[in-house]
Amino acid sequence: MTTPQEGRAAMNEPLLSVRDLRVAFGTKKQPNEVIHGIGFDVYPGETVAIVGESGSGKSTTMHAVINLLPGTGKITDGSVRWNGRELVGVGRREMESIRGREIGLVPQDPMSNLNPVWSIGFQVEEAVRANGLAKTKKEAKARAIEVLEQAGLQDAERRMRQYPHQFSGGMKQRALIGIGLSASPQLLIADEPTSALDVTVQRVVLDHLETLTSELGTAVVFITHDLGLAAERAEKLIVMYKGNIVESGPSREILQDPQHPYTKRLVAAAPSLASRRIGASAALPAAPTSTFDVAALAVAESRQTKPGEPVIEVENLRKVYKLRKGNFGHEDFVAVDGANFTIRKGETLALVGESGSGKSTIAKMVLQLEKPTSGTVRIDGKETGSLSPRELFELRGKLQPVFQDPYGSLDPLRNIGNTIMEPLNIHKIGDMASRKRRVDELLDQVSLPRELATRYPNELSGGQRQRVAVARGLALKPEILVLDEAVSALDVLVQAQVLDLLAELQRDLGLTYLFITHDLAVVRLIADRVCVMQQGKIVEQATTEEVFENPQMEYTKNLLAAIPGASIELGHGRSGDHVAHTPLAAPGAAPFAGGGQAGANG
Repeated sequence: MTTPQEGRAAMNEPLLSVRDLRVAFGTKKQPNEVIHGIGFDVYPGETVAIVGESGSGKSTTMHAVINLLPGTGKITDGSVRWNGRELVGVGRREMESIRGREIGLVPQDPMSNLNPVWSIGFQVEEAVRANGLAKTKKEAKARAIEVLEQAGLQDAERRMRQYPHQFSGGMKQRALIGIGLSASPQLLIADEPTSALDVTVQRVVLDHLETLTSELGTAVVFITHDLGLAAERAEKLIVMYKGNIVESGPSREILQDPQHPYTKRLVAAAPSLASRRIGASAALPAAPTSTFDVAALAVAESRQTKPGEPVIEVENLRKVYKLRKGNFGHEDFVAVDGANFTIRKGETLALVGESGSGKSTIAKMVLQLEKPTSGTVRIDGKETGSLSPRELFELRGKLQPVFQDPYGSLDPLRNIGNTIMEPLNIHKIGDMASRKRRVDELLDQVSLPRELATRYPNELSGGQRQRVAVARGLALKPEILVLDEAVSALDVLVQAQVLDLLAELQRDLGLTYLFITHDLAVVRLIADRVCVMQQGKIVEQATTEEVFENPQMEYTKNLLAAIPGASIELGHGRSGDHVAHTPLAAPGAAPFAGGGQAGANG
């Protein structure tokens, strides 16, 4: 039996200790080092957030810890100690006994990590059995229902019979979280665990993770680009930039008083924090004239442009799916129920609501990827349901999507250049030379290096893939863009650039946007009007200011209250002013070494 003294001593020992870790991709003759000798500790029950822009090495670091590096990736130097045991160089069988049972993983991509031919229930039950948590089929099913409910999936028993394609992105993410938590691991690595979740479900999931850490001593490492989430949920923050840790220490301390210039840029660009002070005062301090300053952009854009004629008109739109039941029966599931809204030329309408509320289904019906059960969609006065194939093809030229899933919507066998060029080829725009120039121009617009044109999707990070999806959506210079969670997978700096780009294109070209998102902080920056959806119905519709300043429905109030970091006064009072002025203060500040020097930057 462990004595209280031994228990306290164990708590002082790190669960995970990383020292001088170096990771490289490529061959021995031509290695490309991506992680440059980093170190940190994670203690039992501790919550650590690793933040940084896409491609900074966040996911690579934690995948190296559990020996899940893709392709040619390998640890070239350093030490990874787990419960005092060295993991670098251990055998495959030993590592497999640790993964899942002792160290759980919630992967970043909910789309490609679920098998499309198996039901959700089968896949969760399989994980439960693989981790030795159930002896019988009945026990496995009961545990599977329990973990899915813990992960915030309503009506879990019925939903288990569905397949991944019948789940929204957020629902798939919850299924993966359920699988990750199924063995009650000592450490849970959560790679962007809530990027596909709406704020209310995000709160349910994060509250559950918090309960785990306090009751079971489970440590959590969040890999996230949401600084609001990091400030609210993590005790310790690690900021990564180009494979190095540039700053680490207590989360709120760093976010209220960032020392490193890169951290200052992150804080300045974060809509989850900046949205607290947008429009709060017309006389916003002379903010740095950085391309990343979305807050300044949103204030400067007082939305004086007057919207024109109606472009998209949705009337009494309804979509009913048939769900399989036992004994070859079916039951109706109403995904969208009587939706009505109009979007005028040059306007941005945001559809917000919980995952599974019907937002993406409406987008698919507007894009003519799904047929409505009833109701009409008119674009430029023409009813889309009665268009001929030729008219539909012409409509596709001016109505372009940016899909929620940057993994599944990119062809893995087609390189990035050809992916972006595909709409130009299909619509026969220009010759090959002009198409290549357009690809280069689009890569520049979404801040991707032109060399990526010859790479393939599996060689890019999640954020880079999302930028490719945005570039492809812009290729034809469309009049209308339907953006389904278009910035949810992006780090705050790139998110700021993409939102800036979208606002600029809208100003210059009079573009119209249907913007679907669960990130209310982004809504405040980009949208003119907001439709709030709940269980397939639009429950509130008003201007962005009205919704944020004076929400009418209890549901809308709950959505706003659940924004990560909303309760942290970083944008108000003394600390808020500090963040607002941070990028101007001490521009040459040296990197912050972080709490103690137990291991480089840990």
